[in-house]
Amino acid sequence: MSLMEVLRTAIFALRGNWLRSALTSLGVIIGIAAVIVMVSVGQGTQSEIDKLVSGLGSNRLDISSGGGGRGTGGVRLSASSFFTLTEADAEAIRNEVSEVQYVAASLRGGTQAVYAENNWSTQWQGVQADFFDINGWTIASGASFEARDYGSGAKSVILGETVRRELFGDEDAIGQTVRLGRVPFTVVGTLNPKGQGGFGQDQDDVVLVPLETGRRRLLGAMGLPTGAVMQIAVGVGRAEDVAYAQEEIEGLLRQRHKIQPGGDDDFSVRNIAEVVATRTQTTRLMSLLLGAVATISLIVGGIGIMNIMLVSVTERIREIGLRMAVGAGPSDIQRQFLAEAMLISLIGGALGIAIGVVGTILVGKFGALPIALNGQIIALAAGFSIATGLFFGYYPARKASQLDPIEALRQQ
Repeated sequence: MSLMEVLRTAIFALRGNWLRSALTSLGVIIGIAAVIVMVSVGQGTQSEIDKLVSGLGSNRLDISSGGGGRGTGGVRLSASSFFTLTEADAEAIRNEVSEVQYVAASLRGGTQAVYAENNWSTQWQGVQADFFDINGWTIASGASFEARDYGSGAKSVILGETVRRELFGDEDAIGQTVRLGRVPFTVVGTLNPKGQGGFGQDQDDVVLVPLETGRRRLLGAMGLPTGAVMQIAVGVGRAEDVAYAQEEIEGLLRQRHKIQPGGDDDFSVRNIAEVVATRTQTTRLMSLLLGAVATISLIVGGIGIMNIMLVSVTERIREIGLRMAVGAGPSDIQRQFLAEAMLISLIGGALGIAIGVVGTILVGKFGALPIALNGQIIALAAGFSIATGLFFGYYPARKASQLDPIEALRQQ
């Protein structure tokens, strides 16, 4: 039998019991749709992690003050117990850890930014010069802080794009005066937008002031210790030196803070690369779990195909005997039943791809999960569909081809 004859015979056989064929293909439809949606979500999540890596920087260490704002039993601790890091610590790291390229101490807090009748609740950060290089911030208009601004407490501010848009709209912000709380500041620059961060935050909803300005004018009422900072960001020159630099910084800070061996650190060092690696591993495990669910759906669909094909062989034993009696060989019988299984799988696969693409688009539009749908995912689903038909259709087809013609003709 030619290929066209095999296909015509298979189509005729499936049309003879189309409802059963349609129900049989449901398992494949669900499985293929699940593969497309699950893989798209997995790749979309991985893409978000890559964005997180590029946004945070894999060569970065974040050092935060240890302790807490309150002690045990609700007893309030002093500011000196919470702000355990100082500008002197940042300067010591710059001078004594050779692997470090950038160091920037910072303070931060919430504030109400006001311009004319417009106001916006945002976050301010008091920064040092290296903050821009460590975090990848660039100036969109105006200029950055001058060197003298960092030590003089200058009332200069640089606006993130979200704050600039909410306060000024289409108006030029450079040179204008905005109030942060009750303190007037002059806008000297605006930042190029970054968009949403890897953790879902709006990175552009921020205003930057010099570190000393933040301490004197925005946190003055807190009575901070001299030179106290909340965080020190460190940029290491080479990625392979990050772990060594972390050890050196921890040892240096323990020495400067006079922490005895075995004592608890009053600071914490966070390796951004390790945080991202942990999140990547979690996402990979989740993707494997989603893939396992989709695979189980395909296996169930394949078993359904094999079951129906075995039933079909049993029902058509006499037909098989007649075909063999008029000259059809075992290979012709095997190709016919394999073609029927492949058609069920391919039709189910085509419908599953259509449903999976629509489902993925809907997940991306209405759901909170990121997606990444591309031709490779669709090709993968099509390959699964073909493999399912071949694998689960082979045994029934082979069983049909091995029937004895004489015994088959005796069946009623």
